Amino acid sequence: MDTATQIWTVKKDEQAAAKKKPKTSAAQVRVQKDLTELDLPPTMKTDFPDPANLLHFKIILNPDEGFYKGGSFNFTVNISPNYPHEAPKVKCTQKIYHPNLDLEGNVCLNILREDWKPVLSLNAVLVGLQYLFLEPNPDDPLNKDAAEDLRRNRDLFAKNVTNSMRGGSVGRESFDKVLA
Repeated sequence: MDTATQIWTVKKDEQAAAKKKPKTSAAQVRVQKDLTELDLPPTMKTDFPDPANLLHFKIILNPDEGFYKGGSFNFTVNISPNYPHEAPKVKCTQKIYHPNLDLEGNVCLNILREDWKPVLSLNAVLVGLQYLFLEPNPDDPLNKDAAEDLRRNRDLFAKNVTNSMRGGSVGRESFDKVLA
């Protein structure tokens, strides 16, 4: 085989290998950038069940103050290929008593909905999530009963949070044990 044929064969092999290699999407590039810039406090951890897939991961939040101190809360984060033009989908995997989380784990955080802007990052989402556990917001509730308790009687709300975090019930609703 002459040199020209060898070069041509190598070039064709390289092209075939490049076609097999999946292209990195804009969302993946942005997520990689966001992840390198994350400034997680000691009360938060990320977990990547599939390290090759950065668009789907978990967050573990362990508040060290406030009503939810001592709990361990697990969230899934799913990022669409349209990120950062579309907000990540964040969901709590446990059933908890919180004004800003419904019983299915949906999270009421304005930057995950109408206030999302492409300039926001994963860090902003995680800071917002952490803030919800430090200062639950009864004025923008998904769980209206918890919000009403927080507004009317903070002591009762605190008692209900503690009871629910132990895996107890509030009213007719049973909650997952989340105490670490």
